[in-house]
Amino acid sequence: MRAIVVNDGKLTVGEADAPTPGVGEVLIENRATAINRADLAQAAGGYPPPPGASPVLGLECAGVVTAIGEGVSRVAVGDEVCALLAGGGYAEQVAVPAGQVLAKPSNLTFAEAASIPEVYATAYLNIFMEARAERGDRVLLHAGASGVGTAAIQMCAAFGNPCFITAGSNDKIERARTLGADGGWNRHDGSFVDAVAEWSEGAGADVILDPVGAEYLVDNLKSLGIDGRLVIIGLLGGANVEVPLGLMMVKRQRIIGSTLRARSVAAKAAVMDELKERVWPLLETGSIVPVVDAELPLAEAQRAHELIASNDTFGKVVLTI
Repeated sequence: MRAIVVNDGKLTVGEADAPTPGVGEVLIENRATAINRADLAQAAGGYPPPPGASPVLGLECAGVVTAIGEGVSRVAVGDEVCALLAGGGYAEQVAVPAGQVLAKPSNLTFAEAASIPEVYATAYLNIFMEARAERGDRVLLHAGASGVGTAAIQMCAAFGNPCFITAGSNDKIERARTLGADGGWNRHDGSFVDAVAEWSEGAGADVILDPVGAEYLVDNLKSLGIDGRLVIIGLLGGANVEVPLGLMMVKRQRIIGSTLRARSVAAKAAVMDELKERVWPLLETGSIVPVVDAELPLAEAQRAHELIASNDTFGKVVLTI
């Protein structure tokens, strides 16, 4: 089958072995996949796939079920679906555990559906499961114009959580407001601490979702309120920093480190089940909409990675197959 291969850090169309569904797995004929920052890291040699996962890039897809393995009753051959993957999305076919597969909302295109699983699962897992955000909790979202950010903004708005974002331009902040963000701060204007304090009327955020890491840690703790929870999901700003433990103790703060890709099949299925119950109805009615910045053919995967690396996108970049 056709698949994207990585040669010296560059992405080109090549060949890969076609997968077959094992026990409890579903074989999907891909119609679209989407780009995530983790793909860029893997292509650069810095983020190897978990043991047993496909070496092909791609953490989500949408397509049509062409075969099912023993014990699968969740979907049937011919179903239009989208799926959360541990790898393999940049290819014509992919095999995935059935628990990570959900029906494609009928009102969405395959490209739109392919942009959902990874970022919505990441945002939901970390805000509502790891940090246990409850209605009314204030949420600070860094990289608010990213795929995870645009998903998180809409879920916060739907579930009664005021949210404030940081982003790289005033235009992105205004676009985030149209999705439900209460306000934002341009990261090029310096520290966000005072802006968050003003937005929260001095109380601070209850939950912070952060893909930056070390560079933002101290300011994150300053911006976090009493009993606040900081969830770190990336290290774009470094991995090592001194931690002001006294501040954490006085405010009873918690720092939670989190990844999605390496979690067990059962853990991923639990997240997808939560999305099916709480988010899928909102997608099906259009109350929440996938935000797709660009659609490119599979052969232009290298260009798609360059678009994400430019930091000029708003939402997701999708590859059609």
